Amino acid sequence: MALRIDRAQSTGEQGIPLWLRIGFLGCTGIAIGVVLRRISALLNPSHVAPPQLAALDGFFASHTALTLSHIIPALVFVVLAAVVVLRPQTQSGIAGQVIYPLGAVVGITAYAMSVDSVGGWTERSAVLFFNSLFLYSMFRAWRYRVKSDEPLERRWLLRGVAILLGIATTRPVMGVFFATSPLTHLTPHQFFGIAFWIGFSINMLIFELWIRSRSRTT
Repeated sequence: MALRIDRAQSTGEQGIPLWLRIGFLGCTGIAIGVVLRRISALLNPSHVAPPQLAALDGFFASHTALTLSHIIPALVFVVLAAVVVLRPQTQSGIAGQVIYPLGAVVGITAYAMSVDSVGGWTERSAVLFFNSLFLYSMFRAWRYRVKSDEPLERRWLLRGVAILLGIATTRPVMGVFFATSPLTHLTPHQFFGIAFWIGFSINMLIFELWIRSRSRTT
């Protein structure tokens, strides 16, 4: 037991602070809401949506099968991630096992969706960069799981989850772009990629600053 505590301390894993839990739950809620809204839009298209939002709904409707194959596994992944992150004891259980193949599906389908992206190459480059980091983090976490190194598995799993939830952080950023579009005259094609880079960067930066600060204080 003492050895496991020492290993946990050496990886900077001594518990997630309240402010980070609140941010995590906020991102999780946004991600779930976005997926449910997208599924609803695919099944029951709105005829009264604003023009830009209607155009986006039409874009995803033209890729219904691929969109669903990405967002449904992503929804399950986010729910399982909430369980594993907030209840560390479940990391070694079924939730901790299922989250890895789900992560692989989410990552692979994200690559597929980026082939025809709303924001063109700016969005595509963000997906390629952060999605690759997500898959790499999940792979490292899985390798540590195979080695029964729970502290390092958790560290890399948290990193992967933080990166993936960057998609939720992009939504408020996009909201700002949508709200200011009458002044900036920017279209989703122009600002989607920028929003992706901002949202994912915020999540990755916050996580890295936190985990490295914990490492320095232990």
